[in-house]
Amino acid sequence: MNLTDGSIAVETPEESFYRKYFGGTGFIAYYLLKQLPKGVDPLGPENNLIFALGPMTGHPLAGSGRNSVGAKSPLTGAIGFSEAGGFWGPELKKAGFDAVIIEGKSEKPCYIYIHDGQAEILDGRSVWGRTTGEVEDIIKQETGEPRVRVAQCGIAGEKKVRYACVLNDIFHAYGRAGMGAVMGSKNLRAIAVRGTQDVPEEEPQKILELARTMATDRKEEWEELKDTGTSGGVVSLHTQSALPTRNFQFGQFDGNEKISGQTMRDTVLLNRDNCYACPINCKRVVKTGDPYNVDPRYGGPEYETVAALGSTCGIDDLPAVCKGNELCNAFGLDTISAGVCVGFAMECYERGILTREQLDGVDARFGNPHGMLALLEKIARREGVGDLLAEGTLRAARKIGGGSEDFAMQVKGQEIPMHEPRLKMGLGIGYALSPTGADHCHNIHDTGYVKGSRSARSYGILDPIPAEDLGPQKVRLLAYMLSRRHFGNCVGLCDFVGWQDDDVVTMVRAATGWNCNLWELVKVGERAMTLARLFNIREGFTDKDDILPKRFYEPFLTGPIAGVAPTLEQVEKAKRDYYEMMGWDRNTGIPGRAKAMELDIEWALDAALGK
Repeated sequence: MNLTDGSIAVETPEESFYRKYFGGTGFIAYYLLKQLPKGVDPLGPENNLIFALGPMTGHPLAGSGRNSVGAKSPLTGAIGFSEAGGFWGPELKKAGFDAVIIEGKSEKPCYIYIHDGQAEILDGRSVWGRTTGEVEDIIKQETGEPRVRVAQCGIAGEKKVRYACVLNDIFHAYGRAGMGAVMGSKNLRAIAVRGTQDVPEEEPQKILELARTMATDRKEEWEELKDTGTSGGVVSLHTQSALPTRNFQFGQFDGNEKISGQTMRDTVLLNRDNCYACPINCKRVVKTGDPYNVDPRYGGPEYETVAALGSTCGIDDLPAVCKGNELCNAFGLDTISAGVCVGFAMECYERGILTREQLDGVDARFGNPHGMLALLEKIARREGVGDLLAEGTLRAARKIGGGSEDFAMQVKGQEIPMHEPRLKMGLGIGYALSPTGADHCHNIHDTGYVKGSRSARSYGILDPIPAEDLGPQKVRLLAYMLSRRHFGNCVGLCDFVGWQDDDVVTMVRAATGWNCNLWELVKVGERAMTLARLFNIREGFTDKDDILPKRFYEPFLTGPIAGVAPTLEQVEKAKRDYYEMMGWDRNTGIPGRAKAMELDIEWALDAALGK
């Protein structure tokens, strides 16, 4: 779909293409490498924005609401992709499409309406400059379809905030890498979808059996997640020194109980919400009164948001965190990057690098909820100091100077998620290696393997591995699990549901009719990850960009992991070992010719190397 000339075309790939690249980030990496010229401006009309479903998106299974959006990232200059659940992806599948590729730029604000095999570009001036809730109401009215599902970029996307996100149904966020800014740069405010077609299935009865099993026989596996949501582990993370506090200066937060999932449940929780076909209801819906008056329409904070706007900013006021979440969802901000940018500004303020005058009079002390909320709104609108912070911590630090780059908590320009690599050291290597910049989803969480793991045993990793280990066993675990995690971004399933690998193989076979096995599916993930790596190499990234912030080499002085931190030498060795295990050059991190041949993507290696 080309917004410059208004043309719309439909492509129907061969089945072999689907089986090789699968969907989600596999589609995104393929099309970005094939279609984008080298060096394209992420906020220019030549960048493409791609919404891509997976084979499991839209089937009646827990976790099947998941799908991806990708482009060249305006935050990092590398490949960018992000995933979300909700109902938009399944609706697109029911409308007859597996992906939407947006090219060019509209002369005036617009939105796209897709419905049962048809698509049209509509005048979007009525929705420009409005909150996400207002936009959804207007589009439902203008299309005359109350059941339409809307994905949109928000005012932050219109303003090209480099970490603006895309949201569907107002609070399901494709949070990372600035996809909302790409959408806004095209004068595209939203994509509305309505579908009534059946989703094809080879073995529908098998799909239903799996769905019933998760909803009934395995209910005990997800009851806690339903009860307290993803922030149910806040207190535990504090106990382990793994709760990012005051811009990652500390791992413990005295106010941890005040912002926990348990406190949310007992105080401000109004309801629990879900994604398509999922019985878990892990989504929070909150409501608060004075002084913040949080609108439940904007949902409630997940763990990442609680930690980013809470402990990372030193704030233990849960209603204020909920208000911050509402602002981010109403304006279209990634809560992780937004919270880390605010925490960065607070540290600059407390160190005397930024003055109150430079912060437009905002009192940006750690722990001040009013300062956090004021900065969020300034960022979303790019007003005053918000224009600087909207660039992300790396660009902001380079402009501010004064040593602030040392506490710009980012990798490749993308802010660090709310997980601590001084405890989870393999996760830290995953941060450094991630093609999109620091990411916690296509990564490992080391504490899940300290007593052994059923999922790891499927890959021949039979023994427990300590969280602080960075030896060959941990690197092998990382190599296998990162490929598996990237496959998860291709297939269209949520990680929180708890499907085992055998389940996933069964459901993919039942949905597609392909006689696939786990080895093939993991290779799909490795292929997608390698394509992303090759895109970045083509754009000028090297092994020197696979690094961690200096702060993570500095151990905490107190707490259960006091004195423990990875060394630069350990990280470099683990990184080089990973390269070699993956069939990449140990010195440069460039995938080798034999690896490209094995994955059947020699064309991508040639594109990356300019051949």
